[in-house]
Amino acid sequence: MADDQDLTHVLDRVAAEARPLAEDDQVADPGAGPDRFALALSELDGTEHVAGDADVGFEVQSVVKVFALATALQHVGEEVFRRVGVEPSGDPYDSLVQLEREHGMPRNPFINAGAVVVTDVLVEATGSADAAQAAVTDLLSDLVGERLEPDQETVEKERAGSSMNLAMGHLMSSFDNFTHPVEEVVDVYARLCALRVTTRQLARAARFLANDGVDPRTGNRVLTEPLARRVNAVMMTCGTYDAAGQFAYDVGFPCKSGVDGAVMGDVPNRFGIAAWSPPLDSAGNSRAGRAALHMLSERLGLSLL
Repeated sequence: MADDQDLTHVLDRVAAEARPLAEDDQVADPGAGPDRFALALSELDGTEHVAGDADVGFEVQSVVKVFALATALQHVGEEVFRRVGVEPSGDPYDSLVQLEREHGMPRNPFINAGAVVVTDVLVEATGSADAAQAAVTDLLSDLVGERLEPDQETVEKERAGSSMNLAMGHLMSSFDNFTHPVEEVVDVYARLCALRVTTRQLARAARFLANDGVDPRTGNRVLTEPLARRVNAVMMTCGTYDAAGQFAYDVGFPCKSGVDGAVMGDVPNRFGIAAWSPPLDSAGNSRAGRAALHMLSERLGLSLL
């Protein structure tokens, strides 16, 4: 294991090499282009190493699916997997065709249909839409050690662009895999995607998955060890859209990406990691973020495979 000075040096070198790989032709948010880039590594003892724009905020987007799943597992355990699978999709994250073909059962919790049905599980388990939103927000806020709030402008954009998620919810409802009003559940998911985070915070938040389900900052158990392993397994195989196999090959540790350009991962027993660069590749993953994590994995020997 490299010492602190070496880790900081490696992050700086990787950031310098990966940052130019961002191109401004597929940026999810036109206001945040290739000039924005960050890397963060958070050790289990609380030591943090950052490079670039690690304290610049952005919307968590699909990375929140990890924390929604963790919250659902806290409330109902593996019962959640009676309504959502754990297999890679091989299709775009918003595929309706696959959902219809498989009778309203989403392939995994990290595609949109899976996240929406997990949110429905949470509404049932917590008693209301507001309580479901609060449960996920509270968990993520506790893990980063700071209170997080949604960006209201982004909430409105998410609501305006929620047609596909609404269609998925109604399709799942037609197969009896939905229990609450679809519009209410999809709105909760939109508000969760709009939570503002930083790269440093995401690296911090991932540490409980690297620590057998225990938040190393507080010592609180978030998930049992077996359930933490389940989340890591699904992240490894399903966390980066339909490029999960290539991500596992290149990076070799569990990761979850989002369309605002974040990629969050963890290396068991070592640390949480996050990268952020808004320009996306054709699979919807951060182009420079993916390259940076590959470089870190190679230079620090992080691959679990």
